[in-house]
Amino acid sequence: MSGKKTRREWLIDAAKATAAVPLFGVGIAASCSGRTKNAGTSTSSSAKPYEGSGEQLMDEIQHAAFDFFWNEASPITGQIRDRAPAVGGGTNTFASIASTGYGLGALCIGHNRGYGDKIKIKDRVTTTLDFIANKMPNEHGFYYHFVDLNTGARYNDNIELSDIDSAIMFCGVVMARQYFNDPQITKLANTIMDRADWQWFLNGGTTYSMEWKPDKGFSPSRWDHYCELMMMYLFGLGSKTHPIPVDCWTAWSRPPISYQGFNFIYGDSPLFVHQFSHAWFDFRNKKDKLGIDYFQNSVTATKAHKAFCLSLKPQFSDYAENIWGITASDYAKGYTAWGGPPAKGPIDGTVVPCATAGSLPFVYDDCIAVLRNLRSSYPEAWKRYGFVDAFNPLTGWYDTDVIGIDQGISMLMAENKRNGFVWQVFNGALEVQAGMAAAGFHAY
Repeated sequence: MSGKKTRREWLIDAAKATAAVPLFGVGIAASCSGRTKNAGTSTSSSAKPYEGSGEQLMDEIQHAAFDFFWNEASPITGQIRDRAPAVGGGTNTFASIASTGYGLGALCIGHNRGYGDKIKIKDRVTTTLDFIANKMPNEHGFYYHFVDLNTGARYNDNIELSDIDSAIMFCGVVMARQYFNDPQITKLANTIMDRADWQWFLNGGTTYSMEWKPDKGFSPSRWDHYCELMMMYLFGLGSKTHPIPVDCWTAWSRPPISYQGFNFIYGDSPLFVHQFSHAWFDFRNKKDKLGIDYFQNSVTATKAHKAFCLSLKPQFSDYAENIWGITASDYAKGYTAWGGPPAKGPIDGTVVPCATAGSLPFVYDDCIAVLRNLRSSYPEAWKRYGFVDAFNPLTGWYDTDVIGIDQGISMLMAENKRNGFVWQVFNGALEVQAGMAAAGFHAY
C-alpha cells in the first residue's frame, strides 16, 4: 500500500485532470485497495435469455450482495472488506468503512427479507456497532477510510481520516438503529452519531475539508461542489451535538451542464455521485431552499449518461440500448474514475453493472433492461456475489472481484425501487429530518 493513492485521492486527482485525459487514452490506475489490479480474461459463452421478472432479478442481485456483506466481514469487528473475489473466499484484511456502512444497510434488508438467520444478523449488527462505538480508533468521531479487518486500526500511515466515508458508515449506523429499534443498538448508534464533530471538519470554513491526517492536518481540498456530499451536509445540519451553520448548505456550488437537451447539476464526477446520497435520503418530490429537486436531477443525469454511452457506439460497438453504464470501477489496468458526459477517463468499452443497478429508482425501465441483458448474455459476468465489478465485452476481459460500495449501491437502490424500504426506515431518524428541514426541503 505504501506510496499508493487511496480511492478518494484518485478521484480528486482524476477530477482535476479531466481536461488533460484523452477521451480514449489508457493509463494505469490504482485500485480502490491501492493495488494495481490484474484480472483474468474470458469470453462470453452461449446463453439463454433471462426468463425471470425484473422483481426476481433485483432479488437475485440483492441476495448475492447480502452474501458478500455477510461472508466478507469479520465476525469479531463487523468490518467489511473493501473488495473480494466475486466467487467468494476473500483473504485480505483490507476493510473499508464505507463498505461497512453499506453492509449495515444490507444487514437490515437481509433481516427484513429473510436472507439469513435473523438472530445472527441482529447479533452481527450489535457487534459491529459496539466495535465502532467503543473500540475502533477515531478522531473527533470520524474514522479512517481503510482499516484492518480484524483490529479496526488505520491500515497504514497513508490512509486518511475521511468525512465522506465516515458519513456512509453513519448512514448504515442510523439505518440499523431505526430498523431494529432495540435499546442496546440505539445506545451504541447514538454514541457514534453524537460523537461526530462536524464543526471540526469545517476547519474554519463553510465547506468541509476532504480529509485529515495526523501528520499533515486538514487537506486544502474541500467538498465545495455538487457530488455525493449531500449526506455529509445534512448530517452536519441535523447533528444534535455539533451542528454546522445553515449557510453551509448553500456554500457549495451546483454547476449546471447541458448535454443533448438534458440540463442538470453536475459536479464533474462519475455517475455514482448522483446515487450515493439518494440510497439513504429520500429526495423524491422535494425541493430545497434553492428550489432544486435533486431526485429529478439524478433522473436527468442518468438519462444523459445513457445518451452519452450510446454516442460512443461508433468507437465501442458493444454500447447499445440494453448495454451501457460507466462509473468509477475496476478496469483491465486497475481502478479508475470514468464516465460522462463529458467524457472522463480511459473509456474502452467496459461496462459497469452498478452504474445501472444504482440508478434503478431513477430510470427503471432502461436500467432493468440492461441488467436483464447482462444476466442472460454474459454469464461470465455473474458469480457467487452477483455481477462482477466490471467487464469488457469487446476484449473478453472480466473482473475477478466485486467492490463493497458498488455492491452496496446496487443492493440499496434495488430495495428502494422495490418498496422504498431504506427510504422509509432511514428518513424516520430525527437527525435526518432536522438536517432536511435546515436545508429547507419541502414537498411540492
